[in-house]
Amino acid sequence: MPVQRDTDVRPSAILSARFETPIGPMVLLARDGVLLLLEFEDAADRVAREMKARFGAADHQPADDPFGLVSRLKTYFSGELGAIEGIETDGGGTVFQQRVWAELKRIPCGVTISYGELARRLGDKNAMRAVGLANGRNPIAIVVPCHRVIGADGSMTGYGGGIARKTWLLAHEGVKIGSGQGELF
Repeated sequence: MPVQRDTDVRPSAILSARFETPIGPMVLLARDGVLLLLEFEDAADRVAREMKARFGAADHQPADDPFGLVSRLKTYFSGELGAIEGIETDGGGTVFQQRVWAELKRIPCGVTISYGELARRLGDKNAMRAVGLANGRNPIAIVVPCHRVIGADGSMTGYGGGIARKTWLLAHEGVKIGSGQGELF
């Protein structure tokens, strides 16, 4: 199947792209300029489940650089960290998940916060577990920066892409990482 150009697609089509990053290949899905999903390729099962749950049997069209999003992500990985700021996202989810994901986007690059702090920012300091679950369901890695949430003691907590990738991303963004926090690529 030939790769479609953004100008060759029907309106509202879901476009997909696969691209290489320093921490492994990623899959991106977008529609009408909005990032719908960004996940590491080795989580293909999760990607397929997420897409089926959100869009049913809707297929997607391969594209080189849907809406310039691949270029912006590659620029981020090359060191221009602000390149991903302002990317419009739609991860679906429940109202609560959407609130958590919106708050994640407010965490500045190079800053980490705890799950407790994230819950406090959402108005319920006791919602740490719910916040953690919503954080773990985030379908838009990096742009919705769930990797910036760490344990209250500063420890690297779970990350869908793996602790090594979380550690790499935080170091890439200038966060000082203690030794023994996972193997880097």
